[in-house]
Amino acid sequence: MSSIKPPLAIISAMEGELRAVLGQLTHQKKVSVGQRDFWLGHWHGHDVVAVLSRIGKVAAATTATALVERFGVAEMVFTGVAGGLGAGVAVGDVVVASHFLQHDMDASPLFPRHEVPLYGRSHFDTDERLGSALALATQAVLADTVGLLGAQAVQEFSLTAPQLHRGLIISGDRFVCSTSESAALQRALPDALAVEMEGAAVAQVCHDYGIPFAAVRTISDRADDGAHHDFNRFMDSVASRYSAAIVSAWLRSRP
Repeated sequence: MSSIKPPLAIISAMEGELRAVLGQLTHQKKVSVGQRDFWLGHWHGHDVVAVLSRIGKVAAATTATALVERFGVAEMVFTGVAGGLGAGVAVGDVVVASHFLQHDMDASPLFPRHEVPLYGRSHFDTDERLGSALALATQAVLADTVGLLGAQAVQEFSLTAPQLHRGLIISGDRFVCSTSESAALQRALPDALAVEMEGAAVAQVCHDYGIPFAAVRTISDRADDGAHHDFNRFMDSVASRYSAAIVSAWLRSRP
Protein backbone atom coordinates (compact mmCIF):
# COMPACT_ATOMS: atom_id res chain seq x y z
CA MET A 1 0.00 0.00 0.00
CA SER A 2 1.12 3.54 -0.78
CA SER A 3 0.31 5.33 2.49
CA ILE A 4 0.90 4.73 6.16
CA LYS A 5 -2.84 4.64 6.84
CA PRO A 6 -4.34 1.14 7.18
CA PRO A 7 -6.45 0.18 4.16
CA LEU A 8 -10.23 0.07 4.04
CA ALA A 9 -11.95 -3.22 3.26
CA ILE A 10 -14.77 -3.54 0.75
CA ILE A 11 -16.42 -6.96 0.97
CA SER A 12 -18.79 -7.96 -1.81
CA ALA A 13 -21.29 -10.77 -1.44
CA MET A 14 -21.63 -11.60 -5.14
CA GLU A 15 -19.19 -11.81 -8.04
CA GLY A 16 -21.11 -9.25 -10.06
CA GLU A 17 -20.71 -6.71 -7.28
CA LEU A 18 -17.02 -7.42 -6.92
CA ARG A 19 -16.55 -6.87 -10.67
CA ALA A 20 -18.26 -3.50 -10.34
CA VAL A 21 -15.98 -2.55 -7.45
CA LEU A 22 -12.83 -3.74 -9.23
CA GLY A 23 -13.84 -1.62 -12.19
CA GLN A 24 -13.21 1.41 -9.99
CA LEU A 25 -9.88 0.38 -8.43
CA THR A 26 -6.64 1.69 -9.85
CA HIS A 27 -3.14 0.21 -9.41
CA GLN A 28 -4.59 -3.21 -8.69
CA LYS A 29 -2.57 -6.00 -7.13
CA LYS A 30 -3.94 -9.45 -6.35
CA VAL A 31 -2.90 -11.32 -3.20
CA SER A 32 -4.22 -14.84 -2.61
CA VAL A 33 -4.78 -15.95 0.99
CA GLY A 34 -6.84 -18.88 2.27
CA GLN A 35 -8.09 -19.74 -1.24
CA ARG A 36 -9.40 -16.20 -1.65
CA ASP A 37 -8.25 -13.44 -3.97
CA PHE A 38 -7.81 -10.08 -2.27
CA TRP A 39 -7.47 -7.07 -4.58
CA LEU A 40 -5.38 -4.17 -3.34
CA GLY A 41 -5.81 -0.82 -5.05
CA HIS A 42 -6.75 2.84 -4.81
CA TRP A 43 -10.17 4.49 -4.99
CA HIS A 44 -10.68 8.25 -4.59
CA GLY A 45 -7.29 8.55 -2.92
CA HIS A 46 -7.88 5.75 -0.40
CA ASP A 47 -6.06 2.44 -0.08
CA VAL A 48 -8.62 -0.33 -0.45
CA VAL A 49 -8.71 -4.11 -0.17
CA ALA A 50 -11.64 -5.64 -2.09
CA VAL A 51 -12.67 -9.26 -1.73
CA LEU A 52 -15.52 -11.67 -2.33
CA SER A 53 -16.92 -12.88 0.97
CA ARG A 54 -18.15 -16.20 -0.39
CA ILE A 55 -21.51 -17.51 0.77
CA GLY A 56 -22.51 -18.31 4.34
CA LYS A 57 -21.40 -17.30 7.81
CA VAL A 58 -18.29 -19.47 8.12
CA ALA A 59 -16.91 -18.34 4.76
CA ALA A 60 -17.64 -14.70 5.57
CA ALA A 61 -15.98 -14.98 8.99
CA THR A 62 -12.87 -16.50 7.42
CA THR A 63 -12.71 -13.65 4.92
CA ALA A 64 -13.17 -11.00 7.59
CA THR A 65 -10.50 -12.55 9.82
CA ALA A 66 -8.00 -12.62 6.96
CA LEU A 67 -8.69 -8.94 6.29
CA VAL A 68 -7.73 -8.13 9.87
CA GLU A 69 -4.85 -10.53 10.39
CA ARG A 70 -3.18 -10.33 6.97
CA PHE A 71 -4.04 -6.85 5.73
CA GLY A 72 -4.59 -4.89 8.96
CA VAL A 73 -7.68 -3.11 7.65
CA ALA A 74 -8.99 -0.09 9.55
CA GLU A 75 -12.68 -0.48 8.64
CA MET A 76 -14.91 -2.94 6.81
CA VAL A 77 -17.87 -2.22 4.56
CA PHE A 78 -20.02 -5.07 3.30
CA THR A 79 -22.20 -4.67 0.23
CA GLY A 80 -24.68 -7.21 -1.06
CA VAL A 81 -28.30 -8.13 -1.58
CA ALA A 82 -30.90 -9.31 0.90
CA GLY A 83 -34.50 -10.43 1.12
CA GLY A 84 -36.91 -7.89 2.52
CA LEU A 85 -38.81 -8.74 5.71
CA GLY A 86 -39.96 -5.51 7.30
CA ALA A 87 -43.19 -3.81 6.34
CA GLY A 88 -42.55 -1.31 3.58
CA VAL A 89 -39.14 -2.75 2.67
CA ALA A 90 -39.54 -3.18 -1.08
CA VAL A 91 -37.48 -4.51 -3.97
CA GLY A 92 -34.94 -1.86 -4.93
CA ASP A 93 -34.80 -0.33 -1.47
CA VAL A 94 -31.53 -0.26 0.48
CA VAL A 95 -31.00 -1.23 4.12
CA VAL A 96 -28.01 0.13 6.04
CA ALA A 97 -27.65 -2.15 9.05
CA SER A 98 -27.61 -0.77 12.58
CA HIS A 99 -27.07 -4.24 14.05
CA PHE A 100 -27.05 -7.93 13.15
CA LEU A 101 -28.40 -11.16 14.61
CA GLN A 102 -28.06 -14.82 13.61
CA HIS A 103 -31.61 -16.07 13.15
CA ASP A 104 -30.47 -19.70 13.15
CA MET A 105 -28.42 -19.48 16.36
CA ASP A 106 -30.12 -21.63 19.00
CA ALA A 107 -28.09 -23.09 21.87
CA SER A 108 -31.13 -23.40 24.13
CA PRO A 109 -31.72 -24.47 26.82
CA LEU A 110 -28.11 -23.69 27.74
CA PHE A 111 -28.47 -20.14 26.41
CA PRO A 112 -31.47 -18.07 25.28
CA ARG A 113 -32.46 -18.52 21.65
CA HIS A 114 -30.42 -16.31 19.29
CA GLU A 115 -27.83 -15.50 21.97
CA VAL A 116 -24.27 -16.27 20.89
CA PRO A 117 -22.78 -18.54 23.55
CA LEU A 118 -20.21 -16.91 25.86
CA TYR A 119 -20.91 -13.41 24.50
CA GLY A 120 -24.02 -12.68 26.54
CA ARG A 121 -25.64 -11.05 23.52
CA SER A 122 -27.58 -11.85 20.38
CA HIS A 123 -27.12 -8.51 18.57
CA PHE A 124 -23.86 -7.13 17.24
CA ASP A 125 -23.91 -3.41 16.46
CA THR A 126 -22.42 -1.76 13.42
CA ASP A 127 -20.41 1.44 13.68
CA GLU A 128 -22.73 4.45 13.95
CA ARG A 129 -20.37 6.94 12.29
CA LEU A 130 -19.62 4.64 9.40
CA GLY A 131 -23.26 3.65 8.99
CA SER A 132 -24.37 7.28 8.92
CA ALA A 133 -21.82 8.12 6.24
CA LEU A 134 -23.01 5.21 4.11
CA ALA A 135 -26.62 6.21 4.65
CA LEU A 136 -25.87 9.69 3.30
CA ALA A 137 -24.13 8.16 0.30
CA THR A 138 -27.08 5.85 -0.27
CA GLN A 139 -29.56 8.71 -0.20
CA ALA A 140 -27.56 10.55 -2.83
CA VAL A 141 -27.50 7.48 -5.08
CA LEU A 142 -31.21 6.71 -4.68
CA ALA A 143 -32.10 10.27 -5.57
CA ASP A 144 -31.23 9.60 -9.23
CA THR A 145 -31.93 5.97 -10.03
CA VAL A 146 -32.79 6.74 -13.65
CA GLY A 147 -29.42 8.40 -14.17
CA LEU A 148 -27.61 5.47 -12.58
CA LEU A 149 -29.60 2.50 -13.88
CA GLY A 150 -31.43 3.76 -16.96
CA ALA A 151 -35.16 4.09 -17.51
CA GLN A 152 -35.57 0.49 -18.69
CA ALA A 153 -34.24 -1.05 -15.47
CA VAL A 154 -36.22 1.39 -13.33
CA GLN A 155 -39.39 0.40 -15.16
CA GLU A 156 -38.67 -3.33 -15.23
CA PHE A 157 -38.16 -3.56 -11.47
CA SER A 158 -40.64 -0.80 -10.54
CA LEU A 159 -37.98 1.33 -8.87
CA THR A 160 -40.00 4.52 -8.95
CA ALA A 161 -39.20 5.68 -5.40
CA PRO A 162 -36.59 3.44 -3.73
CA GLN A 163 -36.18 4.08 -0.02
CA LEU A 164 -33.35 3.95 2.52
CA HIS A 165 -33.97 1.96 5.71
CA ARG A 166 -31.79 1.58 8.82
CA GLY A 167 -32.16 -1.16 11.39
CA LEU A 168 -31.77 -4.86 12.10
CA ILE A 169 -30.57 -7.32 9.46
CA ILE A 170 -30.60 -11.02 10.30
CA SER A 171 -28.28 -13.70 8.93
CA GLY A 172 -28.43 -17.47 8.62
CA ASP A 173 -27.00 -20.35 6.64
CA ARG A 174 -30.10 -20.71 4.54
CA PHE A 175 -31.41 -18.90 1.48
CA VAL A 176 -34.87 -17.83 2.62
CA CYS A 177 -37.15 -18.17 -0.38
CA SER A 178 -40.56 -19.32 0.81
CA THR A 179 -43.48 -17.29 2.04
CA SER A 180 -43.95 -19.60 5.03
CA GLU A 181 -40.34 -19.28 6.22
CA SER A 182 -40.35 -15.54 5.68
CA ALA A 183 -43.53 -15.25 7.74
CA ALA A 184 -42.00 -17.36 10.52
CA LEU A 185 -38.97 -15.06 10.69
CA GLN A 186 -41.22 -12.01 10.79
CA ARG A 187 -43.12 -13.49 13.73
CA ALA A 188 -39.96 -14.50 15.62
CA LEU A 189 -38.02 -11.30 14.89
CA PRO A 190 -40.53 -8.54 14.12
CA ASP A 191 -37.86 -5.82 14.10
CA ALA A 192 -35.88 -7.44 11.28
CA LEU A 193 -35.83 -5.42 8.08
CA ALA A 194 -33.99 -7.92 5.88
CA VAL A 195 -32.43 -11.39 5.82
CA GLU A 196 -29.17 -12.59 4.26
CA MET A 197 -26.37 -15.10 4.88
CA GLU A 198 -23.15 -13.35 5.95
CA GLY A 199 -23.43 -10.04 7.78
CA ALA A 200 -23.84 -11.28 11.36
CA ALA A 201 -20.65 -13.33 11.09
CA VAL A 202 -18.63 -10.35 9.87
CA ALA A 203 -20.16 -8.19 12.60
CA GLN A 204 -19.04 -10.70 15.23
CA VAL A 205 -15.49 -10.83 13.88
CA CYS A 206 -15.31 -7.03 13.83
CA HIS A 207 -16.62 -6.96 17.41
CA ASP A 208 -13.85 -9.36 18.46
CA TYR A 209 -11.13 -7.25 16.84
CA GLY A 210 -12.56 -3.81 17.53
CA ILE A 211 -12.86 -2.96 13.82
CA PRO A 212 -15.56 -0.47 12.71
CA PHE A 213 -18.02 -2.27 10.45
CA ALA A 214 -21.02 -1.28 8.36
CA ALA A 215 -23.17 -3.05 5.80
CA VAL A 216 -25.33 -1.94 2.90
CA ARG A 217 -27.85 -4.41 1.50
CA THR A 218 -29.99 -3.89 -1.60
CA ILE A 219 -33.37 -5.61 -1.42
CA SER A 220 -33.57 -8.04 -4.33
CA ASP A 221 -36.78 -9.83 -3.29
CA ARG A 222 -39.22 -10.28 -0.43
CA ALA A 223 -37.70 -13.62 0.73
CA ASP A 224 -40.88 -15.37 -0.38
CA ASP A 225 -41.96 -17.86 -3.03
CA GLY A 226 -40.85 -15.49 -5.79
CA ALA A 227 -37.37 -14.83 -4.39
CA HIS A 228 -35.50 -16.61 -7.18
CA HIS A 229 -37.22 -14.88 -10.09
CA ASP A 230 -34.96 -12.65 -12.22
CA PHE A 231 -32.29 -12.61 -9.49
CA ASN A 232 -29.30 -12.57 -11.85
CA ARG A 233 -30.76 -9.78 -13.97
CA PHE A 234 -31.49 -7.72 -10.87
CA MET A 235 -27.94 -8.26 -9.66
CA ASP A 236 -26.43 -7.07 -12.94
CA SER A 237 -28.87 -4.25 -13.66
CA VAL A 238 -29.45 -2.85 -10.17
CA ALA A 239 -27.59 -4.23 -7.15
CA SER A 240 -24.06 -4.17 -8.54
CA ARG A 241 -24.53 -0.61 -9.79
CA TYR A 242 -25.98 0.51 -6.47
CA SER A 243 -23.03 -1.00 -4.59
CA ALA A 244 -20.32 0.61 -6.70
CA ALA A 245 -22.08 3.99 -6.69
CA ILE A 246 -22.71 3.98 -2.93
CA VAL A 247 -19.16 2.99 -2.04
CA SER A 248 -17.80 5.53 -4.52
CA ALA A 249 -19.90 8.33 -3.01
CA TRP A 250 -18.82 7.31 0.50
CA LEU A 251 -15.12 7.23 -0.37
CA ARG A 252 -15.35 10.53 -2.23
CA SER A 253 -16.74 12.19 0.89
CA ARG A 254 -14.04 10.85 3.23
CA PRO A 255 -11.15 13.15 4.21
